[in-house]
Amino acid sequence: MNSREKLDRALNHQEGPVPMDFGATAVTGMHVTVVAALREHYGLEQGPVKVCEPYQMLGLIEDDLRTALGIDVTGVFPPNTMFGFPLQGWKPWQAPWGQDLLVPEKFNVTMQGRDIHIYPQGDTSVPPSGLLPESGFFFDTIVRQAPIDDATLNPADNLEEFGDLSEADLSHYEESVTQAAGADLPIITAFPGTAFGDIALVPAPFLAYPKGIRDIAEWYMSTALRQDYIRAVFDTQLKFALANLQRLYECVGNQITAVFLCGTDFGTQQSTFCAPATYDQLWHPYYKAMNDWIHAHTSWKTFKHSCGAVASFMEHFIASGFDIVNPVQCSAAGMDPRKLKQQFGERLVFWGGGVDTQHTLPFGTPDEVRAQVLERCEIFSQGGGFVFDAIHNVQANTPVANVVAMVEAVREFNGTQS
Repeated sequence: MNSREKLDRALNHQEGPVPMDFGATAVTGMHVTVVAALREHYGLEQGPVKVCEPYQMLGLIEDDLRTALGIDVTGVFPPNTMFGFPLQGWKPWQAPWGQDLLVPEKFNVTMQGRDIHIYPQGDTSVPPSGLLPESGFFFDTIVRQAPIDDATLNPADNLEEFGDLSEADLSHYEESVTQAAGADLPIITAFPGTAFGDIALVPAPFLAYPKGIRDIAEWYMSTALRQDYIRAVFDTQLKFALANLQRLYECVGNQITAVFLCGTDFGTQQSTFCAPATYDQLWHPYYKAMNDWIHAHTSWKTFKHSCGAVASFMEHFIASGFDIVNPVQCSAAGMDPRKLKQQFGERLVFWGGGVDTQHTLPFGTPDEVRAQVLERCEIFSQGGGFVFDAIHNVQANTPVANVVAMVEAVREFNGTQS
């Protein structure tokens, strides 16, 4: 069974070998340190790893490593990074942990003491929008919010980044999807402007001088205290999103299998950021409008990312029309894999949850990793509806022996499937 058949069966809730994704999205990737270690382990050509997502310092999984790992999905990234510059014109850069990397041409940084600052659109003449601490392995967003005055607060201030996609953006997707299709793997992509209130995007690290509500804490408070303002932002954003989805479909058609629509997190380790009723009032109408359009006009499956303890939100994600949920954080409160599969497994595809990236994968033994992977595959694959991935990205300096044990456990499990 080839990769496309494996993923189609999983997405349509049919039993079969478990497909695996690493590197196809910004929430299913691997840190550059892990990518380098895997290339060495498998005896692949050595050299600087390309940073395909600089915010989290994710490494590009090239075709040879994808083959060695047995990955079944490929991804198409948006034309610009989280910091607003394109993934092109690669140049060398040495990370503070000593690793030689290749970064995009406009990946421009300065040192502030021992910390590293990065700039929106690579423009070092404006205030920095990201910070890589001395002891860190990825960037944190720098909040650049002006003082809030409710009397003059204008929803248009939070809409600067939304609008009609440019011809260059549309060409990027048309060309990138056509190129990716040549690998004969199913494709997942993410489109700009479909994430409503994603806290990674609210601070707008890609804008030189963001206006409006740009502090994460202030934004979360606004979802309770300024709901009319949030709705006004979402109303206009949705109009652009639906128009752009139509134009994107005209460019790429049904060559893509799934689309990553939104990464707004609704869960913490122990609870949720809001009540499900608030989700229904504030997010559901916009999610449903996008999902309804996609399901009426395309064959795409829709992908919702939310970290944390979101078992109480699963019914609501289903009602909003999402087909796929990620990362399935089984270590969070109430996220028992057996209960999740029993209650929602016939209606949601679990894309992730295959191994714990907070504890087991980075700090366990290879035997402990193998045991957890086999158990999760057994639980989540029953009746289909499971794409193997870790719980979010594989973090920096995760032991390569554990990553290899994870991959080999998936192969071992699939070897038992008829």
